[in-house]
Amino acid sequence: MLKTAEKNNIKPDTILKTFWRDNDHFADLFNAALFDGEQVLNPADLMEVDTDVSSMVKFNNHAETVQKVLDVVKKTAYGVDFVIWGLENQSKIHYAMPLRHMIGDSFSYLKEYNEIAARNKAEKGFESSDEFLSNLKRTDRLHPVISLCVYYGEKEWDGPFCLADMLEIPEKLKPLVSDYKMNLLQLRKSGSLRFHNPDVDTVFDVSRSIYEKDFQKINTVYKEKAIPAELGVVIGAITESQKLINHALQSEKKGGQIYMCGALEELVNEGVERGKQEGILANIRICKNLNASKADTIKNIAKEFSLPEEKAVEYVEKYW
Repeated sequence: MLKTAEKNNIKPDTILKTFWRDNDHFADLFNAALFDGEQVLNPADLMEVDTDVSSMVKFNNHAETVQKVLDVVKKTAYGVDFVIWGLENQSKIHYAMPLRHMIGDSFSYLKEYNEIAARNKAEKGFESSDEFLSNLKRTDRLHPVISLCVYYGEKEWDGPFCLADMLEIPEKLKPLVSDYKMNLLQLRKSGSLRFHNPDVDTVFDVSRSIYEKDFQKINTVYKEKAIPAELGVVIGAITESQKLINHALQSEKKGGQIYMCGALEELVNEGVERGKQEGILANIRICKNLNASKADTIKNIAKEFSLPEEKAVEYVEKYW
């Protein structure tokens, strides 16, 4: 549970990491995004592991340390074997995301390789010079790493979906170039996903509706439905609404639940205020480009935006 006392220090990235560290949330996300809602990941089987996969890369006589920290990493055990599941939260479009994912997955494999190699060298159980050369026994195997990128942005993703999308490849060479697919979930296109966890379903449903400005749907579906305050915090983090986060944190002190109707008033007011600020800024820039005086600019924005003169003065002094 997020604590109200921490509200001034909470960052959206931290809010999302905290939400997805919950095994029920994490499993439902991966099951919906990768397995069409089939319950492949069992929350009870998930164990959190180190998110830091930074490593030292060696090539000939050159060595370089590369930092890479994932957002949330879980491990599921299957008998004596296991699978690593990595989650990366993304609020903005990143035009090198497949490459970032490939590097992160590669470092996860490298991290396990180094662990196995160190154990083998300590045990000195190599049966051939070939095993000694690679520090791997012929029967050693690495474990699968499966990564998912969740993109929360309001704009549709127009970046690459795989490594090949980032390359300029002559047609004749395409069969020879190894591709690397990125598993991407876009919040705005998540309406067809089959979530089973009510928290995850609510977070995605309300966030999509806010982006689509479908406040009528939210009023209809959530009018009499209280949702946990911590979900309001997560929705606020996704939609980049500090007012919604604050509204949810204040509600937490009064019982831990919020009604989206009241929260929506904060969102609508925030949107109106943001639009007003942008309009005032544009107006001041136009006046400045036309060499209008500060006095004339103050009169203009006071009239256009129905502002008291003293408020218009504040805006001109701030943005001039």
